[in-house]
Amino acid sequence: MAFTYFFRDTHTLEKSIEQFVPFVIGYQNIYIWDAGCASGQEAYSLAMLCAEHMGYFAFKNLQIDATDIDASNLFADIIRRGLYPSDQVQRIPPYYHQKYFTGNEKGDHYGIDSKLCKHVRFYKHDLLSLQPIRTNYSLIVCKNVLLHFNEMERRKIMALFYQCLRSGGFLAMEQTQKMIHGFEDKFTLVATDAQLYRKIDTVDNSMVISDCKTTSAYY
Repeated sequence: MAFTYFFRDTHTLEKSIEQFVPFVIGYQNIYIWDAGCASGQEAYSLAMLCAEHMGYFAFKNLQIDATDIDASNLFADIIRRGLYPSDQVQRIPPYYHQKYFTGNEKGDHYGIDSKLCKHVRFYKHDLLSLQPIRTNYSLIVCKNVLLHFNEMERRKIMALFYQCLRSGGFLAMEQTQKMIHGFEDKFTLVATDAQLYRKIDTVDNSMVISDCKTTSAYY
């Protein structure tokens, strides 16, 4: 199982939501793609931050698509239930822990508020299929994933992300992951202290991915 924890790289997540929230106000359908979500901690961290900053009515329109190749077939059940061992919630800021988590009688597991869970959906998904769950995302978060691919694969995945973002949408990456060569004119950096980019619209037909289709496979 991939190594991750709640509110990992909080700075980048907060910077992303800071840019994302004003951008989506007024939209009826708001989508975030957490690509390479592992067992869901990052997706739920995003959900908590959105719940705090979007306001009640805007948050009602939010859906987070959490995807992972999930070779172990373990992630889907964990994410759907929103139930995590106590040692995995220790790094959560006290405010979020008290507001969004409930412990069981034994105190060895904590469950996430069901009102939050309904905004996160898990899809078993291989990025190299180049077939996104949907398009029209306002924010894509992809951290600790691209480093596992070679240069050609990274370019294909970046083209996929570009196609799937709505006009002016945001892409957040790992701090150590710089923008892929060849995409400098497709994204502009919007934070000096985080790898957070905004889509620049172009009319370059070479960016079109012919087999970029949505999938209805849900796990």
